[in-house]
Amino acid sequence: MTTYESAVRERYSAGAEACQDSLCCATSYDPKYLAVLPQEILEKDYGCGDPTPFVERGDVVLDLGSGAGKICWIAAQIAGPEGRVIGVDMNHDMLALAKKHHAEIAARVGHDTVEFRRGMIQDLRLDLDLLEAELAGHPVTGADAWLRLRDAEQELRMTRPLIADSSVDVILSNCVLNLVRPADKRQLFQEMYRVTRTGGRVTIADIVCDEDVPEEMQRDPELWSGCISGAFREDLFLKAFEDAGFHGVEILSRNDKPWRTVQGIEFRAMTVRAFKGKEGPCLERHQAVVYRGPFRKVFDDDGHVYHRGERMAVCDKTYRLLQQAPYRGLFEAVEPRVEIPLDAAGTFGCAGAERRPPRVTKGVDYDATTADPGSCDPATGCC
Repeated sequence: MTTYESAVRERYSAGAEACQDSLCCATSYDPKYLAVLPQEILEKDYGCGDPTPFVERGDVVLDLGSGAGKICWIAAQIAGPEGRVIGVDMNHDMLALAKKHHAEIAARVGHDTVEFRRGMIQDLRLDLDLLEAELAGHPVTGADAWLRLRDAEQELRMTRPLIADSSVDVILSNCVLNLVRPADKRQLFQEMYRVTRTGGRVTIADIVCDEDVPEEMQRDPELWSGCISGAFREDLFLKAFEDAGFHGVEILSRNDKPWRTVQGIEFRAMTVRAFKGKEGPCLERHQAVVYRGPFRKVFDDDGHVYHRGERMAVCDKTYRLLQQAPYRGLFEAVEPRVEIPLDAAGTFGCAGAERRPPRVTKGVDYDATTADPGSCDPATGCC
């Protein structure tokens, strides 16, 4: 019987042997980063977008479904010798291809900060190489042995996780999330959230669809392994990031023309970025923000409302988030005249939309009067 996972393994094992044009969309990469890669890697690496421009110098990068390793080596060049890149893939043949050229590519790059690990992207705690070693020493010969194996799996997850909690600055993935079976997709996003550090982000390129995929298409192993029938509906793809706890979810690119159309359903490439960092208490420090526009009002992921041009009360956490990507430049930050220390701050009621009276930030007794600036200076044109 062909399952979701066996179909994917077989299709990508074949893709490690010979180029499979049907597994990828036309994608442009910066040629300066491709120059270090052997032709075999370029031909046998599959995807639908390029998430690497959003890597920063010094990042710890995790590439989910790293395949032949192209994205990993591009990221390694951007992150530099101060950074580190981890590629995770479950396919033994793809990992073998990536490792075959490892030393050669590292020499061309000038630093070796890339490592490839074997695991399932929806279970980033379980190291499949360690599990294989466990099986070699304790083969499963019956139900009791299988139960012991389950215990061993759990111990490996807890004591020797493939990817540790909050250890990654940025997660990348290129046309892989849609290959995970439906029952595991919620866990997949939870795992991404778990391993991303606070303040980190994810940038995911994947195939999405404009309508729900019918069950008969989902049961087709050819369509599933071909990145079609496992595609997320566009709006539900974005919601999956939000449900996992990410914020600032945004579409970085969305192909206007579909890659494929099957039974009237359009499948296209889309790249999404999201951030981790809204954890923590909501503290009252008399801060406010002013939304610049152009919309009359906007809502954030927590339901706060920001009216254009008005001072809106925010907690310290939200105040700081709105000055960072992806919100940077959308809001004016209004600091209180007298700073409230963190250890003296009370609890802020983060709900709805509350205007912040200017006297709260300036102080009730504030009565300064500035000097008359006088007439305009003709030399500068300033008053």
